[in-house]
Amino acid sequence: MGEFIDVVGAVIVRSGLVYCVQRGPGGSLPGMWEFPGGKVEPGEDEITALTREIREELLCEVRVGQKVTTTAHDYDFGTVRLTTYYCELIAGEPSLTEHAAELWLPPDQLVDVVWAPADVPTVDDIVRQLAPATKE
Repeated sequence: MGEFIDVVGAVIVRSGLVYCVQRGPGGSLPGMWEFPGGKVEPGEDEITALTREIREELLCEVRVGQKVTTTAHDYDFGTVRLTTYYCELIAGEPSLTEHAAELWLPPDQLVDVVWAPADVPTVDDIVRQLAPATKE
């Protein structure tokens, strides 16, 4: 079994749209989409880690709100335990420093991009919680 990696992700919602970022070509899972965030460092709680990661990765500030979900996924490099939280932008606009692309998508269109496997359960929860009910 590989390394165990504790990670947090921000589900930033504004005007009914959800912020998504695409992994660059150089790292693991190239081209896949994810929620921005990163590793929880020793001595940090999840909220502190997420606030720090968004400041470092996107050069903006968020208010961390309700937890969305916690998932675990086994990758070849280790097991990622991802905890995601709904977040609100409180200062600045996201600026990409590590990712290849960004999108603001309506919740019902989140399924139209290819997500990193650890993020898929969060996408499912967001669609269930935020997407308008479809009439059949």
